[in-house]
Amino acid sequence: MKVAIYGQTFQEQDQTYVLELMEELQGINASVSIEEDFCNKIDGCLAGFSHDTFSQEAGLDDSFDMFVSFGGDGTMLRAVTYVRDLGIPIVGVNTGRLGFLSTFKKEDVRKVITEFVAGAYSIEERSLVEVAVNEDLEEFADINFALNEITVSRKDTTSMITVETYLNDEYLTSYWADGLIVSTPTGSTGYSLSCGGPVIAPSAKSLVLTPIAPHNLNARPLVISDDTHIRLKVSGREENHLVSLDSRIASIPNGKEIRIKKTNFNIKMIEYKSESFLKTLRNKLLWGQDKRN
Repeated sequence: MKVAIYGQTFQEQDQTYVLELMEELQGINASVSIEEDFCNKIDGCLAGFSHDTFSQEAGLDDSFDMFVSFGGDGTMLRAVTYVRDLGIPIVGVNTGRLGFLSTFKKEDVRKVITEFVAGAYSIEERSLVEVAVNEDLEEFADINFALNEITVSRKDTTSMITVETYLNDEYLTSYWADGLIVSTPTGSTGYSLSCGGPVIAPSAKSLVLTPIAPHNLNARPLVISDDTHIRLKVSGREENHLVSLDSRIASIPNGKEIRIKKTNFNIKMIEYKSESFLKTLRNKLLWGQDKRN
């Protein structure tokens, strides 16, 4: 069994859980590879454990059985940029706060391995979206995709922007707002939800257009098929606006056409039988909770 481990930050109180994960992997003679920067952060936990390292440029291939993200949801989103189209199943161990994507509690880190070995899991395919503009942007380079959402938003101004929107080359509307979110089902519980968007089951073949603080009173989130090609063009008082792909962001001149579509590959997420999307809705979003019942 080959396992890759990644994290962005490391707190001293999480040392116990890293050790427990490494012990479980050693117990099944797994081949372990740790992301270079994270390896340096947890070096004190690795004494006596055999491991290799990988980076965003090299060290991973499709022979890995599992990619463990150690952190919060932001770390999971960064993990996707390492896995890309390799098809390595990802699981998140939550050392952050909410942990909607990183569903496994750090106290249960041993179960990540024991339940996987026991086959007590399924693989859930998660769709992504990608962006293209009329010229290359160094900020995105070959990592032009997002698991949660692609967002256009205002920059250097308190004034709203106008987002001219086309679906499959047919004009939809021009949103007068602080911005527009194009969300995947995975991202429907993130920024889009905070802006009034719907929660969508991860397996649904949909995208959501969610305006950010729209001044149009009749502008509401719109669910569309995920095979829709989206074109956006922003205008406003400033010369530039922002485009973000999950946590990666770039400044783009107003008027430049932005093309968004679903990627031609999916991300594989490990869903354990002890966890599920519906269970996460209840536990993390307190779904339907009412003190009367």
